[in-house]
Amino acid sequence: MRRAFLVLPLGLAIAVNSARSQANWSIHSTDRPKPPIVAAGAPALPVPPPADAKVLFDGTDLRHWSSADGAPAKWRVEDGAFVVLPGTGTLTSRDTFGDVQLHIEWMTPSPARGTDQNRGNSGVFLMSKYEVQVLDSYENVTYADGQAGAIYGQFPPRVNVSRPPGQWQSFDIVFHRPRFNAAGAVVSPARMTIFHNGVIVHDNAELLGPTSHRVRAPYEVHEGRLPITLQDHGHAVRFRNVWVRALDNGGSDD
Repeated sequence: MRRAFLVLPLGLAIAVNSARSQANWSIHSTDRPKPPIVAAGAPALPVPPPADAKVLFDGTDLRHWSSADGAPAKWRVEDGAFVVLPGTGTLTSRDTFGDVQLHIEWMTPSPARGTDQNRGNSGVFLMSKYEVQVLDSYENVTYADGQAGAIYGQFPPRVNVSRPPGQWQSFDIVFHRPRFNAAGAVVSPARMTIFHNGVIVHDNAELLGPTSHRVRAPYEVHEGRLPITLQDHGHAVRFRNVWVRALDNGGSDD
């Protein structure tokens, strides 16, 4: 009997093999190849929110955010931005989201201090579980899956388009949450497409599970809508112009 073989288009086959090879690297491996450095185009920031966006920070106050325990947000608002107040903890959006388009602008401290992960470090967590790394990666060497624009601990950005400290940068993130069946098995993993400073650095990347430090955390069933969180990593990173567009039907699995 003649066997049937599935022949993948060349581009798809390359993408599948690339994803597999990326997943084979140990987490935070210092041997993992560093993304090439590419100069981003001239910034055109801030990017105004579209009419259907939910604005989470408009330059005035943090009413849409709280501390992790639900208390009022403790970070500082100044000059149309809000700044991590080291030691006060994570900031959590009061609204919850599933599939989203998220725009956020950020700036690492200038002058730069520290090296590696101890330099302008923060993070943007979709559903409080899936992190896009914020870091001063301008002339600063660190492990590839932990530099700015990385899906932390899983996938480095395709290129390093970091601007110098003290300059505004942007992430535009299209996030699709994972789907689970009634037995708790993953039907489809979380996916992210990310633009850093207008340059695509992840194209529909399938996440291996929640992001984590030094370990590969497995997927666990969670709600269809959860907050966005911003990390206090002890550095006075600034954020501004945060807005979100919902892409799902309220968090159901339909």
